Amino acid sequence: MDNKLKSLSHLFVTIFLAAFAGIVTLPAITDVTMAALCPGKDECSLAIYLSGFQQAVGGLGSVLMTPLIGNLSDVYGRKSLLTLPLTLYILPYVVLAYRRETSFYYAHYVLKTFAAMIGEGSTLCLSLAYVADNISETKRGAAFGILAGVSSAAFVCGTISARFLSTAQTFQVATASAMAATVYMRIFLKETPREADSSTQALLKFDPSKSLDNDSSNDIQVFKHIPSIQNIKDLLESSKTFSRVAVIVLFNSLAGGGLHASLMYFLKAQFHFSKDQYAYLMLIVGIAGMVSQLILMPMLLPLLGEDRLLRIGLFTACASMIFNSIAWDVWVIYAVAGFSVVGTFTAPCLRSIASKQVGADEQGKAQGCISGIESFSNIISPLIFSPLTATFLSKTAPFDFPGFSLFCTAICMAIAFILSLMVRAAPNIPTHKVNSKCTVS
Repeated sequence: MDNKLKSLSHLFVTIFLAAFAGIVTLPAITDVTMAALCPGKDECSLAIYLSGFQQAVGGLGSVLMTPLIGNLSDVYGRKSLLTLPLTLYILPYVVLAYRRETSFYYAHYVLKTFAAMIGEGSTLCLSLAYVADNISETKRGAAFGILAGVSSAAFVCGTISARFLSTAQTFQVATASAMAATVYMRIFLKETPREADSSTQALLKFDPSKSLDNDSSNDIQVFKHIPSIQNIKDLLESSKTFSRVAVIVLFNSLAGGGLHASLMYFLKAQFHFSKDQYAYLMLIVGIAGMVSQLILMPMLLPLLGEDRLLRIGLFTACASMIFNSIAWDVWVIYAVAGFSVVGTFTAPCLRSIASKQVGADEQGKAQGCISGIESFSNIISPLIFSPLTATFLSKTAPFDFPGFSLFCTAICMAIAFILSLMVRAAPNIPTHKVNSKCTVS
């Protein structure tokens, strides 16, 4: 058990460094984007549409890649597969650390889109599967909460750091942190031992001892065995609880994607937010999330259970989005951010409930499918919310409601909350085997 806890501590350090790299750039990226695309303006439809397109393309790639990477990690190990997304995310930071003119911004945009296609859901999926490998079912919900709390701690540290760094220094620090995460993971993280199990099928029937150069048909097999919609459908049908969680994840992610596509541009246009104001807002959200996931969630889980905490989180998130959409002053935005102390219960509870519906050697498969559904939402979300945001922030809006796109995200979250009322805590199923579910024969 001591070795397992030590392995988890190395994972937490890796996730902290990787998350810090992404967070420290967030307060600056909106200003960098606006300066590169629409200098001197507080409203820029091109920036909104490009952001939405990037989110959609990244989601499309993740729909294909995350279930595949999750399934492969059940066979080849979490550490081996985790190396790919961590490495890819270094490149976009390097570009903006060097220069931030329009041409360099577009280079960053392309690299970031490609990295998102591979790693947007993969890093979280593999991390959750690694935690599930090392923690018993009874403690898994709290462990998932702690993993989310580590990300929230990185959120806080990254936001504070961004407040005192110049824009150039921000991307330099992000580059160094992303590199440190990859190197640390490769040196210290121990691979979870994988035991051969004839009852579990891999998505790719690949013999490492055979060279791909000797059989070109293997290249075709790789693409033929990418998980299909039918594979995901099979896994969803394996458990009613899993299928209900998946639908909740769909609407919750749709709302989260809409918030991501809308909020910063709404704040820029409505309240003229700057880099520092974004940092203050993110700091409040990060501290609230850290307190919630590292302190409150481990205390409340034994008392309320994952299903009740899930409903509390979804209801609070829905209310927060409504207040954001009708915010009449800046203080309302900051006050609503404090509700994150409760709203952040949602993701760890969903992941934990899903994790308990499959066997111990199928965690990558299950988490990959859930991440694939989240990524699918990221394809749909910008197609809906980016045009809504651009339309209602423009002078030609059909009616005067600048926060209308945020109100629509609240509707999606309300649907997720209603669906969560049908989820009941079920007994763990540690011996359940999905076998061919989410795989191809």
